[in-house]
Amino acid sequence: MLRKDSRAIPAIIAALVALGPLSTDMYLPAMPSMAQALGGGIDAVQLTLSVFLAGFAVSQLFYGALSDRFGRKPVLVFSLLLFTAASAGCATADDVGELIAWRFAQSVGACAGPVLGRAMVRDIFGRARAARVLSYVSTAMALAPAVAPLAGGYLVVALGWESVFVALALFGLAAMAVVAFAVPESVPEKDPSAIRPVTMLRNFIHLLGHRAYVGYVMSCSFVFSGLFAFLSGSSFVIIDHFGYAAQHFGLFFALVVAGYMTGTLLGGRLSNRLGTDVLLKAGAVVCAAAGTLMYVGALVPVDHVAAVIVPMMAYMIGVGVVMPQSMAGALAPFPTMAGAASALFGFVQMSFAAGVGVLVGMFHDGGPSAMAAAISMMGIGTLASAKLLVERKRTRA
Repeated sequence: MLRKDSRAIPAIIAALVALGPLSTDMYLPAMPSMAQALGGGIDAVQLTLSVFLAGFAVSQLFYGALSDRFGRKPVLVFSLLLFTAASAGCATADDVGELIAWRFAQSVGACAGPVLGRAMVRDIFGRARAARVLSYVSTAMALAPAVAPLAGGYLVVALGWESVFVALALFGLAAMAVVAFAVPESVPEKDPSAIRPVTMLRNFIHLLGHRAYVGYVMSCSFVFSGLFAFLSGSSFVIIDHFGYAAQHFGLFFALVVAGYMTGTLLGGRLSNRLGTDVLLKAGAVVCAAAGTLMYVGALVPVDHVAAVIVPMMAYMIGVGVVMPQSMAGALAPFPTMAGAASALFGFVQMSFAAGVGVLVGMFHDGGPSAMAAAISMMGIGTLASAKLLVERKRTRA
């Protein structure tokens, strides 16, 4: 069993948090071929992504309370078992409807990793170090979306789309073994009343009444929804519209993730010097400018993949700054209900993004315009949230 202060703990937390990105990013190159193999249209296959996010969102509300009551470790083991079984189910799906059902079950298993990973950072490292640790965890976690689409593309070409879900099942099995035998319990004090409906509702109402908490949550929700708009539309834009092969999709995605890693590294280095709110606002400005640039390129139009990838790299620098800072800022005031705060945070973030993903699928016209419009609006929304809610909190403090 590892010690809580072991350097391996942040790496394990990063792997747990990576369950979400792995489950969405690894099968992106497979989406066009899945639409052909399972007899579904583009909107139906994109729904497997939005349904995953919806299940991911709702389940977090319960995992936070369960982990505050029973501890992080047993809840994680259960969720990873479910994730492994559902991933295997996805690999055997015969039609889009069955795949959607298994994707929902997979999301219920996957969501405990990110929500409890954030809570574990708050448990172990406290308020002062949480933002810095989350930035470095996010940097390490960025390896997942950098590698996942590239690996997924080659798996699809070599073994078919089903092999992507087999790989996810094996990852879940390995993660479950590590948590069961190597990770210590981190919750400082279990709350016997945490799973009572009245207590859960009271905690959520208390959180939503905290102006700064709402500001951090909305900043992260907007910025993540811009990223999710890219996830929803990028494979169809890059593979179908610009004509690149599925196995090459991951190379473009790796460039985008490089922007994210740059942002998280900058956030980790500058968080102690500049503070959470200053960094959050700076990252929001970058996202708003980059999203607007992409939308202008789609309107002109600039018919080259660089008109999508270059602005998205810049947008992801902003994402890498905004997300860790907003997570740390939201959880910092609530040491006794970190699980509930993290759960509600994730619920709002994922629900909002799921809706944006559905809209991108509905308005997709074969080109990048719908995706670019969504990313632009989400960047502007991030900046508005940072200025109207978080910044006002600092002024009144």
